[in-house]
Amino acid sequence: MVWRVDRLGRSLIDVLNTVTLLRESGIGIRSIQDGIDPATTSGRLMLNMLATLAEYERELITERVNAGIAAAKASGTQFGRPRVEPAVIAEKLAIVNDARAKGRTATDAARLVGWSRATFYRHNATAQSQDS
Repeated sequence: MVWRVDRLGRSLIDVLNTVTLLRESGIGIRSIQDGIDPATTSGRLMLNMLATLAEYERELITERVNAGIAAAKASGTQFGRPRVEPAVIAEKLAIVNDARAKGRTATDAARLVGWSRATFYRHNATAQSQDS
């Protein structure tokens, strides 16, 4: 039992492959919402049509999302995490390195400025590569 045919896969090929695999294994399929029984000829026809429509609907959604993202970028919307000023990073790095020089572990020193150990190592490596 499935709620709707489009729950069986992301594309027409996925749905048909899943239905074929299950039928070959002797497993019957019923769609609750669509009322489709792929064991019958008309059921297979309906399955193909609904799976095709479901794939079309997913592609439309993807196109709309991508168009929305493009429109947002065109209007100046910034995506992702905001950039941190290099001066702020340098200041925090100095605090962490000072704490490390006084014997603190990398994890403890990084927590002083709200960083993880990995963030400290990443910023430290970037700063050292810029100095070289």
